[in-house]
Amino acid sequence: MTGAALLQADGVRFGYGRGPVVLDDVSVSVDPGESVGLVGESGAGKSTLLRLLLGLAVPDAGLVRFRGEPLRVRDRSAMRSFRRAVQPVFQDPYASLDPRMRVGESIAEPLLSLGLERSRLAREARVRELLEAVGLEADAAQRHPDAFSGGQRQRIAIARALAPRPELIVADEPVSALDTSVRISVIELFQRLARERGIGMLLVSHDLTIVSALCARMVVLEGGRVVERGTTARVLSEPEHPYTRRLIAAVPRLPAEGLSPA
Repeated sequence: MTGAALLQADGVRFGYGRGPVVLDDVSVSVDPGESVGLVGESGAGKSTLLRLLLGLAVPDAGLVRFRGEPLRVRDRSAMRSFRRAVQPVFQDPYASLDPRMRVGESIAEPLLSLGLERSRLAREARVRELLEAVGLEADAAQRHPDAFSGGQRQRIAIARALAPRPELIVADEPVSALDTSVRISVIELFQRLARERGIGMLLVSHDLTIVSALCARMVVLEGGRVVERGTTARVLSEPEHPYTRRLIAAVPRLPAEGLSPA
């Protein structure tokens, strides 16, 4: 693709307080409509990198860029534009939804906070549309999260992320807390949303089968540094780094039934 990346980490370095460096000279970019997998074992720095890319932390060195410009986390107007375009989906669907809020209120919350739908009727119509898009009935809007299974809650979290019509979903291990059969159905939902809506994805996962199903390109992190990057097909078939080869050999795979490569 041509032009500036939608979201980019440019040589970022980060450490927590006086502790060791967690990320060292890491660069990752996602173009509009592109899906990129960020792969590595626990402690590789994946979730920390996502915090930087979401503006939840600031790098000690290097830059995070949004549409080619430095992300200005203290600029409320700039961050409102950023939040509209870039939405997160987190790992734990039980923790990511407020148990005190009805499902419809949770899905509509980004619309209110970003000032996108000031009409209550318009918000309710958008909530119904989003519930249908993720395979849930409209009456789910009136219920609380504890009435739903883990897979259904993750669908609700995805609906909430879709509410402001983002260009990119940043997903941190979005199916790892789910049972295998439910994981497959949620992956298929992500595939359909990318195909029908053209939404890009930055996916953090330790499961290479999920990355191969959802991402055309992947980046491998080890110990806070990028050790390999390239098309998913190339990296999985011809890994160049020993760490990547160990990941491919060691990571449990999802059953491939029903899943097609990105």
